[in-house]
Amino acid sequence: MHGTSVAPRWTGNTVALVSLLLPTALGAQTAREILEEVDQLLRGESSQALVTMEIVTEHWSRELEMEVWSLGTEHSLVRVRSPAREAGTSTLKAGQEVWNYLPRVDRTIKVPPAMMMGSWMGSHFTNDDLVRESSIVDDYEFEIAFEGPRDGVDVWEFLLIPKPEAPVVWGKVEYEVRKADMMPTWVRYFDESGELMRTMTFSDYQTMGGRLVPARMDVVPSDKPRERTTLIYHELAFDVGLEESFFSLRNLRARS
Repeated sequence: MHGTSVAPRWTGNTVALVSLLLPTALGAQTAREILEEVDQLLRGESSQALVTMEIVTEHWSRELEMEVWSLGTEHSLVRVRSPAREAGTSTLKAGQEVWNYLPRVDRTIKVPPAMMMGSWMGSHFTNDDLVRESSIVDDYEFEIAFEGPRDGVDVWEFLLIPKPEAPVVWGKVEYEVRKADMMPTWVRYFDESGELMRTMTFSDYQTMGGRLVPARMDVVPSDKPRERTTLIYHELAFDVGLEESFFSLRNLRARS
């Protein structure tokens, strides 16, 4: 989880995460209502973020500096700033289409749906994760699997089961959220046989862009627990006045 001359200036402190916006009549909310609110807090109407991605595998590790823009659920742009040999590598989602730009060969490639779950830049995040093609509130049915204190903190744990027609690969997802401030704490992803495939954890909660957000996200694959990919958010602005025209193939290929 970035621009040209049309890019907005920074106004605050993640790939769009969450705010200190507490719901009313919390006890009366359904699982869907709660997760819709968390989803909206994570995204905002629009956002711009400066992010470091740390990738650690069994054989190598590397670090990428990225800028990320989003507009609702339909538009996202991710651009690598460093290291120099990767600078300008970008991913664009505009509506139902996703494109990658590879500056070293000056090539723009449309990503087919079958490749959305492929690794992005060798990380443990997928193309879908990075551009947030899927929306949990559209693709899953929900229930509250647990409600109460854990380690001294009141939480909800949600069980997410994909709708039959949803274009997702997970057999189920478990998602924990703190009650007091609506902060996500972890998400667990399972395959269709019920085997845990990866865990995403949230931490380092900070106020950025006028909202409380988890400024760090770690993804760890279950079959390689010593590997990880970490996103660290350094700056984040919400409601930055982006237009759909910003998310264009021309801007995908821009270097600054």
